[in-house]
Amino acid sequence: MAKSALQKLQSPVRPKIVPLPASMPNWGPADAPMLISTPLEIEAAVQKIPRGKLATTNSLRQHLATQHEVILTCPITTGIFMNVVAKAAEERRALDGDPKTAWWRVLKSDGSLNQKFPGGIAAQESYLRDEGHVIVTKGRSKRIVQDFESKLNAF
Repeated sequence: MAKSALQKLQSPVRPKIVPLPASMPNWGPADAPMLISTPLEIEAAVQKIPRGKLATTNSLRQHLATQHEVILTCPITTGIFMNVVAKAAEERRALDGDPKTAWWRVLKSDGSLNQKFPGGIAAQESYLRDEGHVIVTKGRSKRIVQDFESKLNAF
């Protein structure tokens, strides 16, 4: 039986520092220390983003890297774990009405909404609009938060 997102979130895994793989040369210097975070650690960081403020996956990754005194946080696992956090929050909402974690405040690095989050772009847009953010279309169909850079949280 597959684990629920809440079960994945509660996993007792600890953060790890590993050398940057040679297959990722564009992400940093060879063998640079790279953080592999955890869903719980990412959830804790997202919970620090107050109403009216936002984060991007890059600013979230930089915050975690700074906490661990490394150059970078793995973008692949951060994306995977951010989805676990969002899905776990929605599982909580279904159980007791309170998501506990405002996952919708995390945007892609260009300020766009994430179609992989629960409910897709429509759900993230609705939550962001409820908090007073203005969502605009960029290009043919990309939905972004207007002036998102000015609303980034200073962790």
